[in-house]
Amino acid sequence: MALVIPQKYHRKLLPETTEVAIKMVKDAFQTTLARELKLRRVTAPLFLLAGTGLNDDLNGVEHAVSFTIDDMDGRKAEVVHSLAKWKRYKLGAYDIAPGYGLYTDMNAIRTFEELDNIHSLYVDQWDWEKTIWKEDRNLDYLKATVRTIYRVLKEVEQLVFERFPHITPVLPEDITFVHAEELAKLYPDKTPREREAICAKEHGAIFIIGIGAPIAGGEPHDGRSPDYDDWISLNDEGYHGLNGDIILWNPVLEIPFEISSMGIRVSPESLREQLEIRGCTERSSLTFHRLLLDGKLPYSIGGGIGQSRLCMFLLHKAHIGEVQASIWPEEQIKACAEAGIELL
Repeated sequence: MALVIPQKYHRKLLPETTEVAIKMVKDAFQTTLARELKLRRVTAPLFLLAGTGLNDDLNGVEHAVSFTIDDMDGRKAEVVHSLAKWKRYKLGAYDIAPGYGLYTDMNAIRTFEELDNIHSLYVDQWDWEKTIWKEDRNLDYLKATVRTIYRVLKEVEQLVFERFPHITPVLPEDITFVHAEELAKLYPDKTPREREAICAKEHGAIFIIGIGAPIAGGEPHDGRSPDYDDWISLNDEGYHGLNGDIILWNPVLEIPFEISSMGIRVSPESLREQLEIRGCTERSSLTFHRLLLDGKLPYSIGGGIGQSRLCMFLLHKAHIGEVQASIWPEEQIKACAEAGIELL
């Protein structure tokens, strides 16, 4: 999207106070999330060996930042895109029981991003993963988990208001669920982004189910890798998909604002089907995929929650650069400064 400069933007916190608020939001959110979802913190890698299948492939076309390792005969390593598959591998390695899970601080570099208000070269998020029983692979379990995360969002939003009363809460009482195919039927002449905007503005907070699944035989609502979220299984409502995105309406920028991508993870059966749909069955021979197909990894649910995105939303900031240190084009820095948007 193009850079958005809100009319008459007025920052509600000075940069030095913003730093204090960022720490408060991050500390409160991860502590509460861990308690509510029964997660424990683990240490995460910044890079992984190439060729193992553990790195997130995103849409399959984005290139990871990579380098060779002198002391390992020039083996190639890649900076992570996210830890979507690594987390599930760790659930098995740590033998974490159903109903419990892990979370970590994930830091990534995505050189292919188009830099604007909400996209940065630097990605920071809480990656979390939870072991579940096979019978938990259903829409009710997914929705219950989404509601728990949303409840944590609301709790931290209230905490911000108590500490900084001039930042008033904007989130609705409940989050609304809608399937990507339902949105397409409601707004057949709109693009996926336009559908998100209409629905998010109407409800304030939505969870779009079925991200990655072809809609009515056509293109998916948005891209999703075939080897972590399950977007092909038929769910209880007659649509495909056990995954989705949490999208909030951002009143500062007046845009739909994705805060989390998450879902119930693929089973061996759905992994095979999704790899075939995407034409990448060669991944079956990679370490991660082989373990999953052989039934050696636990069933799980998981996702990523943007740390800077969360801070940006809850502190009513107009640019992600107000809550994280990154690199921006000079013309963007100048345009932001002229509008009173001070990038860190």
